[in-house]
Amino acid sequence: MNDDHAAAWRRIGADGGDITLATASRACAADLQADCLGVTLVIAGELRLMGHATDERARRLEDAQLTTGEGPCTDAYVRRALVEEADLHQAYARWPAFTQAAAGQQMRSVTALPLTTGHLRLGAMDLYRTTPGLLDDRHKRLARAYARILALLALDEHPHLLTAEHRRTLPGPQGYPPSVHMAAGVLAEIYQLAPDDALARMRAHAFHHDQPLHQTADHVLTHRSLD
Repeated sequence: MNDDHAAAWRRIGADGGDITLATASRACAADLQADCLGVTLVIAGELRLMGHATDERARRLEDAQLTTGEGPCTDAYVRRALVEEADLHQAYARWPAFTQAAAGQQMRSVTALPLTTGHLRLGAMDLYRTTPGLLDDRHKRLARAYARILALLALDEHPHLLTAEHRRTLPGPQGYPPSVHMAAGVLAEIYQLAPDDALARMRAHAFHHDQPLHQTADHVLTHRSLD
């Protein structure tokens, strides 16, 4: 075990409590001086699952990446590499919709790393900061150590990630929860839309109203309307 890996484990276990994905995420955010952290897991290369968010800001930003189909989480997972942006105010061309969501949560910089173990890609973690800047080399090494640990803990808490049939990764969102597909089907039937057009309308509505996509889907399923 290298020094960074050992240091990360010591920090995670410092309080003597249970070691979980949640406690490790909080330790990682504190150790790397991030304002919040989000973990998104990917099942079979398609369906995303919120692994953990250290606060509401992180949860909204993880959901925003699913809703908009872009962002550091997707890029880190697809490229299997660290992805970072020193100033999100200058990143509109890179992630036009996600940067607006980040601005709404007062986030200025992000570092994303894939969660991998062996040949498995399990998802990605995002470190969000309210100030511009990048991690230095030492903190990048430490972040990679935390990412390996979070991957193991994610697999321990979600063992179906190991047995799910993998499919080829596509750009953009890695799929949606079943309720979102059901809601898109409802809208497609009501408004005589193609399923993809109904899904696009839901995503646009969620983004415009700063609402998690699953909440938009729940509203559609309950009221059979976006209004």
